Amino acid sequence: MRGDVRSFAQARRERTGDVDRWLTDLLRTACVMPYPRGREAWSGPSMTDERGAMAGVALVAVGSFGSGEPAPGSDLDLVLLHAGRDDVARIADRVWYPIWDSGIGLDHSVRTVEEAAKVAREDLKAVLGLIQARHVAGDAELTRALRETVLAEWRADSRRRLAELREAAGKRAESAGELAFLLEPDLRDSRGGLRDVQAMQAVAAAWVASAPGPRVREAYELLLDIRHALHLVTGRGADRLVLQEQDAVAATLGLLDADTLMRRLAEAGRTISHAFDTTWRTVDRLLSGPVPRGRRPLADGVVEHGGEVVLARGVNPRKDPVLVLRAAAAAAEAGLPLAPATVNTLAGQAPPMPVPWPDEARDALVALLGAGRAAVPVWEELDQAGLIVRLLPDWERVRHRPQRNPVHRFTVDRHLIETAASAASFTREVSRPDLLLISALLHDIGKGWPGDHSVTGEVVARDIGAHIGLPPADVEVLATVVRHHLLLPETATRRDLDDPVTISRVAEVVGSREVLDLLAALAVADGHATGPGAWNAWKASLVSDLVRRVRSVLAGAPPPPAPVLSPEQAALARHGGGAVRVNGGAVTVVAPDRPGLLWRAAGVLAAHRLVVRSASAASAAGTAVIEFSVVPEYGTPPDPATLEADLRLVLAGRLDIEQRLARRTRSLRPARVPVAPPRVTLVDDASARATVVEVRAHDRPGLLWRIGRAFGECGLDVQAARVETLGAEAVDVFYVVDRNGRLITDEHQRNQVRTAVLAALR
Repeated sequence: MRGDVRSFAQARRERTGDVDRWLTDLLRTACVMPYPRGREAWSGPSMTDERGAMAGVALVAVGSFGSGEPAPGSDLDLVLLHAGRDDVARIADRVWYPIWDSGIGLDHSVRTVEEAAKVAREDLKAVLGLIQARHVAGDAELTRALRETVLAEWRADSRRRLAELREAAGKRAESAGELAFLLEPDLRDSRGGLRDVQAMQAVAAAWVASAPGPRVREAYELLLDIRHALHLVTGRGADRLVLQEQDAVAATLGLLDADTLMRRLAEAGRTISHAFDTTWRTVDRLLSGPVPRGRRPLADGVVEHGGEVVLARGVNPRKDPVLVLRAAAAAAEAGLPLAPATVNTLAGQAPPMPVPWPDEARDALVALLGAGRAAVPVWEELDQAGLIVRLLPDWERVRHRPQRNPVHRFTVDRHLIETAASAASFTREVSRPDLLLISALLHDIGKGWPGDHSVTGEVVARDIGAHIGLPPADVEVLATVVRHHLLLPETATRRDLDDPVTISRVAEVVGSREVLDLLAALAVADGHATGPGAWNAWKASLVSDLVRRVRSVLAGAPPPPAPVLSPEQAALARHGGGAVRVNGGAVTVVAPDRPGLLWRAAGVLAAHRLVVRSASAASAAGTAVIEFSVVPEYGTPPDPATLEADLRLVLAGRLDIEQRLARRTRSLRPARVPVAPPRVTLVDDASARATVVEVRAHDRPGLLWRIGRAFGECGLDVQAARVETLGAEAVDVFYVVDRNGRLITDEHQRNQVRTAVLAALR
């Protein structure tokens, strides 16, 4: 079966047929088997007549078996219908027990038609199963009567039942997330999953909307195949596609790798989600009564009608290539959906856009993106119809491309439009709002090509800029912003902002206030669109501080001098050490200056379940002052008095912090999936006063302490540290010097540092 996806559907059909025959034999045997002596027989047709023996009883399949789509690990969901037979308990036992003995999971019930219909009136899950109930064996008239009763009541009470169905789907989506954008999606319950298609089929059964079309059916079949392969890989009836199974599932399906699998899965999930939303718009429109008459003009050739955006009468899409973007911009600005028929007309009749684009087309694109959140569903409508790729051919390379990164919550293409929507709120803070929106849309476009996505993205952005008709000077600005869109957040979190070299280098790269402001707005929009793990108040304050300092340099002010002790720090230092201050998320340690002070203090913080966000050190008259910015791993912060006491003990050499951290490490659960090996890089020319060492590793408690101890073993002092956690990955940067305060230039010593840090991380 490996690699032949078509055989999966055939296998499901064959399993359905095999189980049907088995169940038919079980029911026949149960009905005609002689009664034990002393038992009272059913007073119906002759027990020697097989048809007569099975009269008044039927076996009905619901769920995946009812729809003829069982995966290898699927349970059987069966209803034993009867017409008041007094021997039904005996029949049920003789059907259920062989199924249990076989090891197949079974969800079963025994009901009359009236009882089953009553359950369906009260239980949404039951009615959804019975709407698609399938007769397996026995009295087919009973099954027919049940289906007719359930369907008639479902249609008669459709207003209430569909509202119930919609609420349940919303709760399920909120709990399970959106299939297209999850690292480990639930194939059944996630938004865009199997149950959403089944919900659409239930809506169609109510005669309120059409049944899912061929594109949805194709997407649904793909999800069934993936679930089938997942059951084969795991040997059980799993619905969640976890990371460690994705490569094996891809191989079972004959796909290249897990990325290919997840890209196809994302496309299927978005196809289903889009159809699901369209179905409910149809439901709302039909159940809310007659559509109001009249048409309200929105743009040239575009009007609102019945709560949707449609083309005006007499408009010829074949003669107007800009109409697609003009209609999309009008829909987003009005906060209305494009009518499905309108989208289909534009997809089928719109001519190719001239290249380079006319100014009107580019203005419409900017207007669409400038609508903010309202632009996202409109963009999705165009994308589902294939119009985005026709307008921007390079979009195909990022379309549905998975990130497979816990920090990112969207596929690459969805992240790009989400970033543009977020950037719309900053258009009044930059001199070129149009370039902000376009650069936000394209900032990660390089992820569709091999190599550093910022470098490849610059090349692609130049091509697209010229394609959409931007003048050469604007193309240069766009390419610069795309190339350096990570400059501000990475510098702010991984470099010492008090080092004059840091600020000078950033000012040199951005070159102008215009580019700096665009990068600053894009950094915030990108962070918000990425996910909660990528942006927080700490990072925002660092980026804001960096922008302020660079802006000052661009205005002609000299770079800031090297840091010195503040008056408050100097006052603490005069006490000769031993002082500890804890104030919310700030921890200040003052002690006699000696090697290893920073990492020993960091070990105490880790032992108290505090995550170090940044650390800096300064000294005067032999006394060091270290400032930590910390947040608790979870829960409430530790007691400041206890933390201060432990810091003083470790500084005095009276607390073995290594043992405490070792206990914490032993209590941690190992990672569920393999993690990438750590990487240690010495960055040249990043500072004039220290050597910058960048460490990337899987995050765990005490990481900063382990790295610092390795530096100490190499005879190095840590002057400052920047610590950032992206999902489960740590990106830590250290400014180190040798015991004489010099940079690390000897290649042998540099290799020694790399080796020591890597050994500590392993």
